[in-house]
Amino acid sequence: MTALTFAATLASIIFILLLALGDPKRRRAAGLSEGHGKARRYFHMLGAAVPGLLIALTGDAAMWLIWFGGCTVGGWAIALWFASGAEASARKSKG
Repeated sequence: MTALTFAATLASIIFILLLALGDPKRRRAAGLSEGHGKARRYFHMLGAAVPGLLIALTGDAAMWLIWFGGCTVGGWAIALWFASGAEASARKSKG
């Protein structure tokens, strides 16, 4: 069960990263091209949420809390990574 929890958390974090990479508002503020469209953003959001829903359906509360906490920490880490200068390096390489 532990491997399943970590695999679900990793899958959700990958979708969260894809959401962050294609965020139109962040990309406009950084001077980059437009991000993902609405349909693709919804797809990534569903991709991030489905593993948690599947875990919740198993009824294992501890496993769900580990998944939820992992996604939260991963999301904060991604946000901090982008805030630390990922956009600045992208602007330098662009122009």
